[in-house]
Amino acid sequence: MKRILMLLVSVCCAMGVTLQAQVPAVVAHRGFWRTEGSAQNSLAGLLKGDSIGCEAVELDVWLTSDDVLVVNHDATFKGVIMQEATADVCTAVRLDNGERLPTLQQFLEAARPLHTRLVIELKAHRSAWRETQAVERLVALVQASGLGDRVEYISFSLHATQELIRLAPSSTPVYYLNGDLPPHLLKAMGCAGPDYHFSAFHQHPDWIAECHRLGLKVNAWTVDDAKEMEWLISQGVDFITTNEPLTLQHLLSKRFANSH
Repeated sequence: MKRILMLLVSVCCAMGVTLQAQVPAVVAHRGFWRTEGSAQNSLAGLLKGDSIGCEAVELDVWLTSDDVLVVNHDATFKGVIMQEATADVCTAVRLDNGERLPTLQQFLEAARPLHTRLVIELKAHRSAWRETQAVERLVALVQASGLGDRVEYISFSLHATQELIRLAPSSTPVYYLNGDLPPHLLKAMGCAGPDYHFSAFHQHPDWIAECHRLGLKVNAWTVDDAKEMEWLISQGVDFITTNEPLTLQHLLSKRFANSH
């Protein structure tokens, strides 16, 4: 769908048509999981997100007690504390669709033949030291997978964000999630831009234009309401992260098809 929308934009430009706003990329939050046979942060969610043409699939990672990166959102999931358990214990947990909780290695292997990009959120760990270890393993694993050019990193932790900027290749975008830093500070620390809850942009509507003046990209999460999607599109955000990618794709298709 994203590729179709970009073709539509190219056609409109060739016809001399000026679009009112750019087409934001659709990012499937924890994969496309609100569909049969899927679950949050599952391999099925990754495959289904790619199958409907999402520009990217977002996923969350933790470092286990024996230094393996696993994919899951919650600090404690079905009674297992991700940071305190071994990889064997974590991956024995069943997701809601029956899959075993995946390692990041498995996720990367499944993503290799796909088209979708990966937005990897490193969760805030219990210490800066542990976060640095997680960043080191994360960057090394992604680079070894050959998917470095299809990955972006995000984190709520300022320390983890700074470490990702320090250790990832300079061409790899790193975004900050917490919503408390203005664009000029993100630019100064080497961030690719803000990846903030949409409410932050209601509080600071000037931040979007300021980001673009500074050469930064803007993502808003987690946007499931169509009216909110419309507002963000009108503001010119670059990415929208949603649990409802089909809704956003339909809205974008309708909006930009009607713009010429």
